[in-house]
Amino acid sequence: MLEPQIKTSHPAAKQTSLLHSIQTGKISLLGEKKVRTGFLKTSVSGPIEVNPLGLEGDVQADKRVHGGLEKAVYAYVFDHYESWLADLPQNAAILHPGGFGENLTLTGPDEREVCIGDIFRIGSALLQVSQPRQPCSKLTLRFESPQIAKMMIKNGRCGWYYRVLEPGRLQAGDCAMLQQRLNPAWPVLRFQNLIAAKSKPLEDMREAADMAGLSLEWKEKAQAFLAKKRSGDLSSTELKNA
Repeated sequence: MLEPQIKTSHPAAKQTSLLHSIQTGKISLLGEKKVRTGFLKTSVSGPIEVNPLGLEGDVQADKRVHGGLEKAVYAYVFDHYESWLADLPQNAAILHPGGFGENLTLTGPDEREVCIGDIFRIGSALLQVSQPRQPCSKLTLRFESPQIAKMMIKNGRCGWYYRVLEPGRLQAGDCAMLQQRLNPAWPVLRFQNLIAAKSKPLEDMREAADMAGLSLEWKEKAQAFLAKKRSGDLSSTELKNA
């Protein structure tokens, strides 16, 4: 389980992961209400193309909150599955790579070490970490647990999204090698904690508003927060929920 402390030193030499597996999904129906989703993924063998909108053959049902240029590829850490198995033994049958709807399952550094804006070479593609994953209703439906979203926020095992800077091909067994680190003080876990915080530190929001590599969505949210703060329109409730 992830510890609450934040590391601020991230030697590039240690920032190499191994691509354990690749998963893609088609539209399927989930839960009693038959909700359309691309959450359910199956393993892909052999090389696969990745372009600015994601992996070849991968589909998102609700493009308002999934996919797009800023959330083209979802990555998750393989070692987290062992921790989840201890937490949710009743879900053992689906606690395997792809179980959280990820496209890439990686072994190596996790949310405490990978930083917002990090640029990785995986196969011939160049990918950049854009934001943490935030648990949605599909996760609750898949695990049949109303608590799993809160658990993910609390334990920090959220994974992260990549944008695609250079299209290319990748396959299981490729190394994910760090090429550039833009925000060494902002590991994914720190940003996830900022999102989850009831009260947002003003200085952190200033940094987020202009953070290199951060998704446009979260930059704009931070900028809106600061604009309200400057105008005096930000009530205590808005401050907590921004």
